[in-house]
Amino acid sequence: MRLHRLTLTAFGPFGGTQTVDFDDLSTAGLFLLHGPTGAGKTSVLDAVCYALYGSVPGARQGGGQGTALRSDHAASATRTEVTLDLTVAGRRLEVTRQPPWERPKKRGTGTTLDKAQTWLREYDAPAGAWKDLSRSHQEIGEEITQLLGMSREQFCQVVLLPQGDFARFLRADAEARGKLLGRLFDTRRFADVEKRLAERRRTTETQVRDGDAELLADAHRMQQAAGDAMELPELAPGEPGLAEAVLNAAAVARSTAREQLTVAACTLTAAESAQAAAGRALDDVRELARLQQRFAQARERAARLEQGAEAYREALALMERARKAEAVAPALDLRETSEAEHRRAAAAEARARALLPDTFADAGAAGLAAAARRAAEELGGLDSARRAERRLAELLDERAGLDRQERADADLLHEAEAWLDGWEERRTTLQSRVDTAQQAAALAEQLAERREPAQQRLRASRMRDQLAQDTDQAVQRVRTAQDETLRAKQHWLDLKEQRLNGIAAELAAHLTDGAPCAVCGATEHPDPARKVAGHVDREAEEHALTAYQRADEQRAEHERRLSVVREALAAATAEAGDSPTEQLAREAAELEERHAQARSAAAELHAARERLRQAGQEHERRLTARQETAVRTASRVGHRERLERERSSLEEELDRARGSLDSVAARAAQLERRTALLTDAADTARVAEDTAQRLKDADARLADAAFRAGFETPQAAASALLDNAAHRELQRRLDAWQHEDAAVRAVLAEADTAAAAREPQADLESAQQAADEAARRLRDAASAHDAAGRRCAELDRLSARATTSVRRLAPLREEYDRVARMAGLAAGTSADNERRMRLESYVLAARLEQVAAAATVRLRRMSSGRYTLVHSDDRTGRGRSGLGLHVVDAWTGRERDTATLSGGETFFASLALALGLADVVTDEAGGVRLDTLFIDEGFGSLDDQTLDEVLDVLDSLRERDRSVGIVSHVADLRRRIHAQLEVVKGRSGSTLRQRGTG
Repeated sequence: MRLHRLTLTAFGPFGGTQTVDFDDLSTAGLFLLHGPTGAGKTSVLDAVCYALYGSVPGARQGGGQGTALRSDHAASATRTEVTLDLTVAGRRLEVTRQPPWERPKKRGTGTTLDKAQTWLREYDAPAGAWKDLSRSHQEIGEEITQLLGMSREQFCQVVLLPQGDFARFLRADAEARGKLLGRLFDTRRFADVEKRLAERRRTTETQVRDGDAELLADAHRMQQAAGDAMELPELAPGEPGLAEAVLNAAAVARSTAREQLTVAACTLTAAESAQAAAGRALDDVRELARLQQRFAQARERAARLEQGAEAYREALALMERARKAEAVAPALDLRETSEAEHRRAAAAEARARALLPDTFADAGAAGLAAAARRAAEELGGLDSARRAERRLAELLDERAGLDRQERADADLLHEAEAWLDGWEERRTTLQSRVDTAQQAAALAEQLAERREPAQQRLRASRMRDQLAQDTDQAVQRVRTAQDETLRAKQHWLDLKEQRLNGIAAELAAHLTDGAPCAVCGATEHPDPARKVAGHVDREAEEHALTAYQRADEQRAEHERRLSVVREALAAATAEAGDSPTEQLAREAAELEERHAQARSAAAELHAARERLRQAGQEHERRLTARQETAVRTASRVGHRERLERERSSLEEELDRARGSLDSVAARAAQLERRTALLTDAADTARVAEDTAQRLKDADARLADAAFRAGFETPQAAASALLDNAAHRELQRRLDAWQHEDAAVRAVLAEADTAAAAREPQADLESAQQAADEAARRLRDAASAHDAAGRRCAELDRLSARATTSVRRLAPLREEYDRVARMAGLAAGTSADNERRMRLESYVLAARLEQVAAAATVRLRRMSSGRYTLVHSDDRTGRGRSGLGLHVVDAWTGRERDTATLSGGETFFASLALALGLADVVTDEAGGVRLDTLFIDEGFGSLDDQTLDEVLDVLDSLRERDRSVGIVSHVADLRRRIHAQLEVVKGRSGSTLRQRGTG
């Protein structure tokens, strides 16, 4: 990695823009960065770190991520910016970073916060130009870190060597050294391995404990199942031997449970035999008690039958009389039916006679029928009068219709006459509208032809005005480009002249002792020309030439655009003419308005023609209606006379038919009602006479049937007759008595029942108590047997489960033992780790040993071969070993702690350590070449001889084409080192000044 140029703007103590040309400073190989305290020497290094990583190093990092980086001396409108030009991994890059900026608002008062911005560009050598790569903070950070191969902490320790930190590193204990080395060499992966092993150990330990807890839980369940026959081991989860103790206790519990199951099976068999014997005895006693109770109940039922014998005989007699009365039942039914029909017929006759006049009260059925016939004959004679009455109504309606037609024709005739009187005036008006619309249509066509040219001229006029403005702007841009081209050309010529004036120094820079000069050919160069301040090199001249060529190309482009705009303006002017745009716009608007009015008027042509055609049709219709009305009026006069003659004839006929009533219909309704009443009365009288005769015949039949059945009177036969319900109830009672009598006789005749009655009374309660006791003993035995069986099954299940758990936990226990040993070794807590070194400390110890070896090469040179740095892995006190650092004094041959070095010795020892660490970290980062290093402070503690030796060591770094920058305010260094970058402190901010270069 080589730094080329650093540009600062409003950063730290620098209020303006400052530039550091590292290429110029690196020419001498060793340069000095000096200035008063607080001037901003370290801020230059901060700017380099910020440009690469977006943050500043070390303790200054706390406020360096945002607006705190901004200079208090900067103007409010100047934004903080850092640009670094560097070469890394063979690529020329430029990084620009702008931290967050609280700038004044563009509108109104107050400030607003702009976000941080970052740019990354790469120089394309074939194209000779920079190309953008990214504007993403994350992408740029990853790209820089990948190219450098170092984190920010490593970069700050390797490139920006802070001597104070390494002096503390020399005197620090193993823990402090471990933290610094861990950040530099990124040994977090080894610490992660330690954590991973510890986590694995805790995880497997938890799994083992959980498995043992589950096993103990199964053991407690087995103890509950086995009762007091099992003793649990007094071991905690995770302790050795727990699994074997649980399995042994389970085996003992299973054996005891099986013995208890055998005893319970024998007890159950004996209880089953005793319960069967007691059950048989109870069944015998129950059967005896049943037969004895059956015989006693039969004797009681026989006594109850004897008491009801008289009622049974009476029921038999009643059933016999009912059977005889059933022969008289048809005659009784016939007599009741005849009597009901006669009552209904007599009632109907009375109702019909009540509706007749008193003159028919004594008339018989024949007289009533004759009167009905006379009324019907009179009704038939009114049919002709009815037809005449209906025709008279029709004549009246027809005459009313003629009146309505006459009034309608009069109205129609009046309306037609009125409309026809104004026909000529209406026709003239409609024809005038048609003519006007036709004229408007012709005008619209003429105006339409003029619209498009007017609009085209208006558009051309507007384009002419716009192009005139564009021409003015293009002329101004051409003038500006011409001025810029002249200035760029003058600047290039000035730089070219300056370079020619200083070409001797440029040629002298390439002179080598013994090699001929390119100008004079001499091989000795006693007084070569040197570059002065402000020297112009070839690159600056080429940049100025490129700027001039770019400005000239822009001028040509602006002139070409001006020519194009002027051509377009001439074409637009030719088409639009000299008329102002406002005048053309008014003329176009007026033309549009006239065209719209003409089109609107022309749109009425079709409607006007249609109205004229409809008016002509209406005129023809009105004339036809007037003629038809005259014809209808003449025909109605004759028709009205015929209707009047027919009406007079019909009224005379109706007066004769109505009599005293108002109408023929009323007379016909009167006759119809009288005929219906007489006919109904005659019919009901005949029915009443018929039903009376049938009732008389039914009485005679009933008397004869009762006598034949053995009853003295029909009433006696009717009383003996039973309805269906009473008959069924009586028959049921008789059948029940007979069935009960047969059943009692059958029970009393049974031999076993009679024999049981002669036995002593059965003791059912004692037999039941004996059977219950036997059943209770059997249940107890069965419960005990079932419990023993369940106990054995549960113990077998839990034992199998415990065995499975033990087998499952066996690989886990082995893994836990293996992981625990590995975790103890990595953590340094195992007895196998004799030096109690953690894994990360072991790796860091190897790195420290490499650093000590690399630092010794330079330390021996700085100390004239006296001191050597060695790594020690001895333990210090109660701490851990592995990160000890001692110095071997060749003068005494003794090894002592680095804390015993003096101030000067500590400085060059820490410097050697820093340079050695830079070499090791560089190799660790993939061998990225570090061509630029900075060393910060510490030189004031050296004497002159030691300072010379240290400077010789630093100067030897140039052998690798490196440049080393020393940050110090020691006055003697300004005399020894010619290439200097001075930081000048002032009230308006610090500035940078390079001297002794070129």
